[in-house]
Amino acid sequence: MTAAQSPLAGLTWPQLLSRHSFIELDALGRATALLDPGTARVLAGPFDRLESPWLEPQGITPQSDDGTVIVRGSVDGRAVVVAAIEQGFQGGGTGEVSGAKISQALLLAAADSRAGTPTAGIILFETGGVRLQEANLGLNAVAEICSAVLDLRPLAPVIGVVAGTVGSFGGMSIAAGLCTRLIVTPQARIGLNGPAVIEQEGGVDEFDSSDHELIWAVDGGEQRYGTGLADDLVPDDTQMLRDALTGAIRSGVTEAGGHRSQRLDTLASRLATIDPSHPLDPLSLRQLWGRVYTPVAASDHPRRKGIAPDTRGRTWLRVLSGIEPPDEVIPSVLSATTDTARYLAVVPDPENPFYRAREGQVGLTESLALAEAVHEIVDADSDAPTKRAIIAVVDLPSQAYGRIEETAGLHQAMATTVDAYHTARNAGHPVVAVVVGTALSGGFLTHGLQANQILALDDPGVEIHAMHKAAAARITLRTVEQLDELATSITPMSYNVEDWATLGFCDGLLKVDDADAPTARDVETVAAAVADAVERARCGPVDLSNRLDSAAAKVTRHASRAVREVLGREWNP
Repeated sequence: MTAAQSPLAGLTWPQLLSRHSFIELDALGRATALLDPGTARVLAGPFDRLESPWLEPQGITPQSDDGTVIVRGSVDGRAVVVAAIEQGFQGGGTGEVSGAKISQALLLAAADSRAGTPTAGIILFETGGVRLQEANLGLNAVAEICSAVLDLRPLAPVIGVVAGTVGSFGGMSIAAGLCTRLIVTPQARIGLNGPAVIEQEGGVDEFDSSDHELIWAVDGGEQRYGTGLADDLVPDDTQMLRDALTGAIRSGVTEAGGHRSQRLDTLASRLATIDPSHPLDPLSLRQLWGRVYTPVAASDHPRRKGIAPDTRGRTWLRVLSGIEPPDEVIPSVLSATTDTARYLAVVPDPENPFYRAREGQVGLTESLALAEAVHEIVDADSDAPTKRAIIAVVDLPSQAYGRIEETAGLHQAMATTVDAYHTARNAGHPVVAVVVGTALSGGFLTHGLQANQILALDDPGVEIHAMHKAAAARITLRTVEQLDELATSITPMSYNVEDWATLGFCDGLLKVDDADAPTARDVETVAAAVADAVERARCGPVDLSNRLDSAAAKVTRHASRAVREVLGREWNP
């Protein structure tokens, strides 16, 4: 790339060699290499100083573009916006600022597309997922990115590229699973749970994070392509990647219902081929499922019915809906439907054949069951003038941390649920989440964070966070005690629901007498709050923009709001 073609042309070496420059140049180089020569224009760049306000208090030097470069330009003469995530800064973790940059860029591309200038989105995934130093803000940022991908996808293609050895992990892989097309190299990796996190949660027998051959066999680009969870396998060569990207953009948008995240039939048939009592061999899975994402021959395994133990999720679903017993979509996913709403909860199932999902985690079959239940109510109300509300009752310990889940592509199963909730919102169904217990990590991203409105009980048993403390300590190279100490001053790192409520996502913090055995007054309080939230959702935006306009967000999420303002100003010079 010549100096005349570079968006950095004219900068002095002292400017280039500032404390924030080296990593930015790497991400920028990867982004501009994919664009037509001379078309790249950096938005919200390093000299806008959009830094995370949460890192310096932790002794971490921030980066002036927060590890994500946004570039407008063209590919094959077609307008695009590229979001390049830099693996060298905090492992490519998504924080408040970097997440806001990606989601806002996609939303601006959607606005241009609606106005007659189709603008494709390109995301270069080099990410470990949520940046744990900004935990709850990063988790919400990923939810907003997923929503923005889905807002743009019907208007212009959204292309994901996973090329490096960091790959794409955590909630950002759900976003990858929502893309119109996903391009990978053999060196790439895609998964929901990183090997070290699975080992922390399930032990070395569940996943040996030092076994590199196993890691690439499960998560590698060749495996994801060979099982139909990626669309193009391309050598790690700039021109070949650019050719694949050009072809993907030329193909345009995918017909409604044709996206992987909309193919419930395929997901159901594939999961039916898995016997969780036997090890799932990655190579055999390629032969069983094949490279094309279509339904496959499956054994006829009728869904088992059973009685799940009482938990807060089950209890609050019952008292809010007034239905006892609730229906079982599967034993670990309960549903109760009234004339005005459908209530959904994930609950423990001690006999779940997927043993890593027995304690109420969101796993493969839970993701599918939730998506089916949401789509069912959307289809049933398609001609109704007033759409019934969908109430996500949330009490779940996270996603399933398991080798079977990763091999089968838990990130893609979860993308199916996220897509379903987004579809419901855009079809006019108010979606309200009520957090009555634990709401952690990818589980909450899947079941709860796509809601128009989020309520939470003000109770010590309610915890909202990006990861369990032990796993978060391992990933951040800190002790649990150090994390607890930081949480007293770094609000998004706190597990306390009162702290979470100050971040701008909470639409009601509800005081109850007994969260485990609610009194009649408790039920009345929460039911009234749910009814109010439903009405606010009916009158409010169908996207997640209200989270940036709340009173709390105006105080706490000033960095996110600054990103929106800068990108809006620089989008059309």
